[in-house]
Amino acid sequence: MSETLGLTAATAGCVIAVSHSQVPGEPWSGSGVLLSRDPGVVLCHGIIFSPFLLESEHPDWSQGKVLLADRFFPGLRIQVLRTSGCSGRANRSCLGGDVGESNPALRFNPLSSRRQSPHGSRDCEAELLMVVPCPQFRDAFSKIFSTSDQWHFAGNDFEQEVDTFEHNLRFLHWFALLRILDPDCHGASWANCIPARSLRKGDTVFTCGSPFGSFCPDIFMNTLSKGIVSNMAGAGNALILIDARCLPGTEGGAVFVMSGIGPHLVGIIVAPLCWKSTEWVGLTLVCAIDSILESAGKILSGPHGFLKPWLLPMELVTRSHGMMVVRNGLDRQLLDAVVLVECGPTWGSGVMMNSRLLLTCRHVVSGASKVCVRFLTSPNKDSVVKGKVVFATKDSSPYDVALVELEESLSAFLEPVLASTFHPGEDVSIVGFGVFGQACGPSVTSGILSAVITVEGKPVMLQATSAVHSGSSGGALFGTHSGKLLGIVASNTRDNSIRVTYPHLNFSIPITVLQSAILEYIHKRSLHGFQELDRAGERIQVVWRLQRDPVEVPLSKL
Repeated sequence: MSETLGLTAATAGCVIAVSHSQVPGEPWSGSGVLLSRDPGVVLCHGIIFSPFLLESEHPDWSQGKVLLADRFFPGLRIQVLRTSGCSGRANRSCLGGDVGESNPALRFNPLSSRRQSPHGSRDCEAELLMVVPCPQFRDAFSKIFSTSDQWHFAGNDFEQEVDTFEHNLRFLHWFALLRILDPDCHGASWANCIPARSLRKGDTVFTCGSPFGSFCPDIFMNTLSKGIVSNMAGAGNALILIDARCLPGTEGGAVFVMSGIGPHLVGIIVAPLCWKSTEWVGLTLVCAIDSILESAGKILSGPHGFLKPWLLPMELVTRSHGMMVVRNGLDRQLLDAVVLVECGPTWGSGVMMNSRLLLTCRHVVSGASKVCVRFLTSPNKDSVVKGKVVFATKDSSPYDVALVELEESLSAFLEPVLASTFHPGEDVSIVGFGVFGQACGPSVTSGILSAVITVEGKPVMLQATSAVHSGSSGGALFGTHSGKLLGIVASNTRDNSIRVTYPHLNFSIPITVLQSAILEYIHKRSLHGFQELDRAGERIQVVWRLQRDPVEVPLSKL
């Protein structure tokens, strides 16, 4: 399966570089996907064409109108670099020149002065056919991303005092269609696509993009990454969030899922990196391929039908068989166990232990006696139940835990299976309402159980690499393959010296710490087991303060 994926990526992936004499500096570049063989049609992100719009033709990008080639500088030079399939052939080190000259911010320590391309490549001329918007993506984006949250995308520095949200809202949903002029550079076949509505949260995805665009493609071109579908929004799941690790320059790159007959294209990378205020989110923003092609198809059926001879193969792509995605994500019932806990203006996550009881974090309930519990997944979609906080640990306790009892029982609820052992290195998934709250339901992120911290031989902290964000507190840490509840998410990591949060290093309370207290309350209505959490020993206190013994080192900066 991995060999098939690699071959598909090498065949379909490419680098696009756009330049013009009136725009000084290096070419604007990014990744692209070869959609068809004859003619060679390429899809990439439209933002790399934005510097080349005619001054008199600057459109309102928020309006869904097609931009044809005559709206841009005449004489644009568009290069498509793709693998030729001939290994061992010498290749230019970069489209823009020598490594050091092309991008002095990125440097290598070369092992030799002479480099060979690892796979061979061809540099082909192309022409711009049109730049088209995807309204479905734009609508979904505007609903779940708020200006007040200070969102920044791709390589934008969050210290810059610019309105990056409005900038990205104008440009993110545009995509360019190109035609390769050299027939020897055409793709090997038509791309096999699958509609995004076939996806479920937790499905495995693979990305193929070229980090840093035209910078040194013999090193970076068609780099693969792996992750899962974290969340989706919009009509037909036009907007997809994945947790695959991608880098600037992969905009326009392909996102694949595995079906019964191999990899299928499901989306195009829109923004590989994003920040929310000063919090690195660690998710990649993707637009569904079927939404893009549907938008292009509507344009072709209108007054721009004269482009059909060039884009007819693209219409064949939209009619690709709807193969079923190979399911390997978490069971949907596990997602249903995670709920949104609202306490006035603050919110977080919670995990249902039975039809009336849920666990969350103390700092989520913020000392309140009543909370609202919102269910945003089937079968209780968007229903709200009042809950009473029956216990919350003291601020001095190392365990940040609260127990909430609902005013009414839920029907058809499957209780999670609680883990009794933990295995460092095992695949894990974190489910919670991080980042978006109630905007699009719980998000899922993947990783491994990176460490189990013990005191006197008993687990007191679980460390995982799944991305965790603000709002994930009180969420669930599941074993991906076992489906068992391993712990309750308590925090991620923040470096206070530079005020940056790291989502891929986080901490959960082992469910073994809480299990006996839960059972005692269920069977005896006694809170004695929970009250014992406030009397945890000093060694556990030290662990949860992220310290060693105070006599050895000063306080941690985390």
